[in-house]
Amino acid sequence: MEDGRRWGEMPADCLVDIFRRLGLHDLTLSVPFVCRCWRGASLDPGCWRRLDFRPLDFMPWSHFTRSFTSCYRLSSLSFSAFMRFVVACSRGSAAELLFPLSFGASIQDLTFVSIKCPRLKRLALPDNFMLEDDLRIPELVGRWRDLEQLEMETKPSSFLEIIAVIGRNCSRFGRLKVRGLIGKEDAKAIVDCLPDLNHLELSKSYLTKEELVVIINGCRKLERLTVKDCLGLLVDDEVLRSASRIKCFEHEGSKLLDDYGYETDESEQQSGFFYW
Repeated sequence: MEDGRRWGEMPADCLVDIFRRLGLHDLTLSVPFVCRCWRGASLDPGCWRRLDFRPLDFMPWSHFTRSFTSCYRLSSLSFSAFMRFVVACSRGSAAELLFPLSFGASIQDLTFVSIKCPRLKRLALPDNFMLEDDLRIPELVGRWRDLEQLEMETKPSSFLEIIAVIGRNCSRFGRLKVRGLIGKEDAKAIVDCLPDLNHLELSKSYLTKEELVVIINGCRKLERLTVKDCLGLLVDDEVLRSASRIKCFEHEGSKLLDDYGYETDESEQQSGFFYW
């Protein structure tokens, strides 16, 4: 630094302001090992308000896992153990939590977070819950009264219940992302329970024009609507007219037919998984 000053001599509040912009990799494996001052600043809960686990690889042979177990002198590392470590660092102040998509997270982890992170505003769920666990999601999501944004890479079987719970309990909720079969009941639930949505993403879903128009006409406060790469969807002049008031309407890649030229039937899409 200029004038011979050192980074370690920066005021603690300045360090916290810098560190809060870092990811979990740097907060756990880099910052604490630079100097005592940095380690002390990194323990401030303000550094741990955003807990994004998705960039991290928790496989035993990954560089991250090997580095973490070496630095902290552990014999092994699981996602659950690491999650509990960083949640403890947040001391209840976490505002965003993004679970890894397909590796390691369990309904027990979601239950733990619902207790230890009561102030969450943004939550991204994993996509690997078993059916019996899936049914517990509405109860747990309903605990976050300050929730503003929910992301689901696959539509859970309890989707309707989740939407209803959010509509009752989360007065500030405004952003929803989900991928799967969006049927008539789903469209109606979104409109009835979340009429004040301002951001909605349904990309890579099975979605028909009729359901989309229901959502557009029912959610009058939408500012951003994303339906990219959807199947079963023909965006025609009627849809464009209905969506004309929406500031950002993204629909690139959506098509009525699949790659083989066949119209996709809803009954073929019940699983909610799409690959193209």
